[in-house]
Amino acid sequence: MIVAQQKRREHIVEYLLYMWQIEDLIRANQFDIEQISQTVISQYDQPEDVKKQIIQWYEELIAMMRSEGVKEKGHLQIHTNVILALTDLHLRLMRSSKETVYQAAYYKTLPYIVQLRAKSGGVEIPELETCLTAIYGYLMLRMQGKTITPETLTGVQQISTFLGVLSEKYREEQKGELNLDE
Repeated sequence: MIVAQQKRREHIVEYLLYMWQIEDLIRANQFDIEQISQTVISQYDQPEDVKKQIIQWYEELIAMMRSEGVKEKGHLQIHTNVILALTDLHLRLMRSSKETVYQAAYYKTLPYIVQLRAKSGGVEIPELETCLTAIYGYLMLRMQGKTITPETLTGVQQISTFLGVLSEKYREEQKGELNLDE
């Protein structure tokens, strides 16, 4: 909860990746708040009142995941809405004559996006979700200690750079500092 709030303010892409990890953590603990309390929340160095807030946050996420039917896979609608907002911003940045640096980062990333989408077996997911899924998959491979090819690492680094630029533009927009008008 605390980390999520901070990441949402500072780096929206890291927030999404973190929340996807939380969704998977809930699944790994079979939606059992007692198990989550023992394996996760007990590790936090926080006062009891904060731990109670964290438990409540997990309980709310569990309830949302159940009600939205994302118990086995998929993401909560609130996270999908963030991707939609990022996609809207992305499209506006691509149309703006002021955003040549952003556009260059996108076009440098596009071959990797195309390659990933080709490997998806015909499943059509939005470009930004493809990028997020690639980074998340890379993080999971690293956590599992799996070997990562140099080609994959190059692609992940470029996608990460692009998403970092997008995240910064999102933060600027949230602060009212982004002006895309001609």
